[in-house]
Amino acid sequence: MIIFDNLTFGYKKAEPVLQDLNLELKQGHIYGLLGQNGAGKSSLLYNICGLLFANKGQCHVLGQVPSKRNVSFLQQVFLLPEEFYIPRVNLAGYLNTYAPFYPAFDRDMFYRFAKEFEIPDTGNLQSLSHGEQKKVMISFALATNAKVLLMDEPTNGLDIPSKKQFRKIIAGCIRPDQTMIISTHQVRDLDSLIDHVLILKDKNIIVHEPVDRITEKLVFKQAMTLNEAGEVIYSEGGLKGYAVVALNKKEEPSRLDMEMFFNAVLSNKQQIVQLFNN
Repeated sequence: MIIFDNLTFGYKKAEPVLQDLNLELKQGHIYGLLGQNGAGKSSLLYNICGLLFANKGQCHVLGQVPSKRNVSFLQQVFLLPEEFYIPRVNLAGYLNTYAPFYPAFDRDMFYRFAKEFEIPDTGNLQSLSHGEQKKVMISFALATNAKVLLMDEPTNGLDIPSKKQFRKIIAGCIRPDQTMIISTHQVRDLDSLIDHVLILKDKNIIVHEPVDRITEKLVFKQAMTLNEAGEVIYSEGGLKGYAVVALNKKEEPSRLDMEMFFNAVLSNKQQIVQLFNN
């Protein structure tokens, strides 16, 4: 579905943002793309959709080269950027302008999502709040039925009920022939949604693991003292003891805490990378 082959990308003469990246992403999955500010998450998404071009190496998406911007490619890939522009039109006018670019666009689906998000159909979309505009764009992205959906910080600007609705809608609409990549700093918004974790650091993807393998190798739990928590890799203290990421040597069931896992990777990169390479 999406293949990077020794891809290197940088801006003009600056140091590369991505270097010798080898990665394969398959259909039917929701990938969570995590990384620190400036790590290259947006650059990775923009290379996938053909808005940025590699300095060397290749990227193939749906069997095509994104930089060629073929119509058949553009009809099957949709990027929801963190910053976007909505013209001075109403919902119907927006659909009439942009939906024809996507042959599989489903208007009924769009209006169903708009209703679930409680988007007011008040005329001029520019009069909506930023969060309401974001919900319009999310609804449009999903209604394209594009085979590759890329979302850059989609929950920024959403209130708590809308974030819950976002998770519900995404979980219920992903198809087996689609690939979704969600780049975010709001990792707790995606804990129950994604099924694969990608962590971008030091110009490359250092973690590419399904959630069930992460919870097979590591256990996420609370402990009153670190001594009772086993072989701790990372911990955070609180009023009720410690939140802990530890080696799962007793095959304990636990639920992935993506924020804790991400912090654990940043603190103990070598140990965790070796753990998943074994």
